[in-house]
Amino acid sequence: MAAGLGVLAPSAAAEAGRRVHPGDSIQDAVNYARPGDIITVMPGTYYENVLITKRLTLRGFGARTVIKPPVTAVAPVAPVAPVAPVAPVAPPAPGASAAPAAPGAAKVPTAAAAPSGRALACSQADTGICVMGTAEQPVVGVDIRSLTVSGFKRNGIWASYTDRLSVQRVISEKNGTWGIAQERSTRGLFRDNTARDNVESGLFIANTVDREGGATDTLGAVIRRNTLTGNRIGVTVRRVRNLSVYGNTLTGNCGGIFVVGDEGEPGAGDMTIRNNRIHENNKFCKGNSRLPDIQGVGIVLTGAEQTVVRSNDIRGNVGASPLSGGILLFKSFVGATNTDNVIRDNVVRDNKPADLANQGTGTGNRFVNNRCASSVPAGMC
Repeated sequence: MAAGLGVLAPSAAAEAGRRVHPGDSIQDAVNYARPGDIITVMPGTYYENVLITKRLTLRGFGARTVIKPPVTAVAPVAPVAPVAPVAPVAPPAPGASAAPAAPGAAKVPTAAAAPSGRALACSQADTGICVMGTAEQPVVGVDIRSLTVSGFKRNGIWASYTDRLSVQRVISEKNGTWGIAQERSTRGLFRDNTARDNVESGLFIANTVDREGGATDTLGAVIRRNTLTGNRIGVTVRRVRNLSVYGNTLTGNCGGIFVVGDEGEPGAGDMTIRNNRIHENNKFCKGNSRLPDIQGVGIVLTGAEQTVVRSNDIRGNVGASPLSGGILLFKSFVGATNTDNVIRDNVVRDNKPADLANQGTGTGNRFVNNRCASSVPAGMC
């Protein structure tokens, strides 16, 4: 018996990893973790930002583990457009102190110091969790799960230069730009998350946000079984290739799914969008310099190629925007065309002004066996 227990004890300790309790710093645990460690964040509210630059697992208890912006005073940062990269923020002013916590609230830790080069690329004061590699050394195998990230000035979770990032069962809500976002990365998995009431996209995957350029290969990124509601756009995939978006539920956003390309080479596309439930995305969002007003949008492809949109259920998306309707191939503002896309086997009902619409001068686009009532031009149902 004693010998058996002696063998089991080290394994159990290894599985337990590091634990963070209310009043502790998540960032301190990350800083001291070894690659491959598991950090378990116990139920409570944590007022801090977290920067991850090594392989590890960060997991909590879903809605019971909440990360919110720190209340430590920081120097102001200049505002940026939503599509720009997050800007660096100055460190806390000397002598600044945290505001007192409410009775019974978790202790509010001060922000931890982080490696300067990567921290500058992701303003921690504005983002809940940053996962940051470099072009020369992407961070591989980070796993974030069962946490809530709420109320940050820009993003709930932001990742750059990652490979095999996994974000699962995360709630990202009420953030000022994106709920969960990734650029310059490959083989990401985003599954069973809830992104709600974020100012821009609930889920956002892009080649890069700080410059123009051709689409990059995600090497098979997956956006699966997420619930996206109350955002400007549920899912945006911009200037990327080779990924799948399936089994998601999108409702109550201004728009459902946007596939965005431009005149760069290679073009955006070569992806599959299937088995999504996209209902009543009828919230109104004012337009900007890149897009008109958004309301009542199911799926929009603009500047996309070789993308398959199939077996989706798209209903009740109604609006008066140029983008409104069920499934729309939209003319790009920069002249990029939709080419060789296949729209098939979808149920597209009660969307206005039309269930299906094909605009622009693209070629090779096919609409096959869709169950719908109206199309522009007529005859595609």
